Amino acid sequence: MQIRSRAALAAALVGALALSACAPGGASSSEEDDSNTIHIVGFAVPEAANKNIATEFTKTPEGEGVKFQTSYGPSGDQSRAVAAGLKADYVHFSVPTDVTRLVDEGLVADDWDAGDNKGVVSRSVVVFGVRDGNPKNIKTWADLVKPGVEIVTPNPASSGAARWNALAAYGQVISDGGTEKEATEYVNKFFKNVVSLPSSGRDATTAFLGGTGDVLMAYENEAILAAQNDEGFEYVLPETSLLIENAGAILEDASEPSQAWLDFVLSDEGQKQFALTGFRPIRDDVDYGGTVEGAADPSNPFPEVGTLLTVDEDFGGWDEVSTKFFDEENGLIFEAILGAGLSLE
Repeated sequence: MQIRSRAALAAALVGALALSACAPGGASSSEEDDSNTIHIVGFAVPEAANKNIATEFTKTPEGEGVKFQTSYGPSGDQSRAVAAGLKADYVHFSVPTDVTRLVDEGLVADDWDAGDNKGVVSRSVVVFGVRDGNPKNIKTWADLVKPGVEIVTPNPASSGAARWNALAAYGQVISDGGTEKEATEYVNKFFKNVVSLPSSGRDATTAFLGGTGDVLMAYENEAILAAQNDEGFEYVLPETSLLIENAGAILEDASEPSQAWLDFVLSDEGQKQFALTGFRPIRDDVDYGGTVEGAADPSNPFPEVGTLLTVDEDFGGWDEVSTKFFDEENGLIFEAILGAGLSLE
């Protein structure tokens, strides 16, 4: 299987993925300021939410005077960059295996997911972004694999968002009573309709907004945020979807305010800010005011999904998922991508 060695590229990424100052405040080069700075390294999608949370955090006694530097990009690439030396105090990745990589490197404690939240800091679900008026009448998973339907989805080799999309595509067949053979055949058809495979979920959204494809495989929050930024597109919540659970952790040598930051991210206020930018709160009791602008129905922004799959309950957990679907030698999803004539680069 022709897959570039992303581990070999990680060192180069350290230089390329420069940290930038994040509002509020910028970072100084002095040691004193560095000890009061939180370096956030994350996947591309939650940047707006983290910026809003940072603004609220600095209003608290624990956050007073804290500064931020940030780097956002494809989840897998960001994780490999941190493993190769990119400075990070707090990481926010699309999938937990990108944190596990840092545990294996001795950079994150092995009990990082032992809390009540199990390492999850933000949630969403898989949706279909469609063109205005839904001219291809895309409502179901079956519609995605019809002839002539062009799909945009990020690349599972670099993007965590892409892995959630691919798992949802496979899992909905099993949930509907199909066999593993039928689910594999569906995934093969799915990737044969893919016309663009960008590096990250954010890049996929940009490609779709630029006119590529009929349907965008996206996070629900990404669709809501696009509408908030006046770049909105219609989206369809399928009858069967997958619960996306993004991982967050602080590093072993994190700066002093980093633990307070993580606690704030998990707090009612932190989860409220996630909700207001389109993420589903990790707890049902979070009061975000009941309205989220940009949602298909702002007064009911997070409607119940008919059948909501989870990685733990429907796929056997991330260890099994990583081997079965995303192994670089014979992973089911990677084979489907290459079989469709697409590249994992």
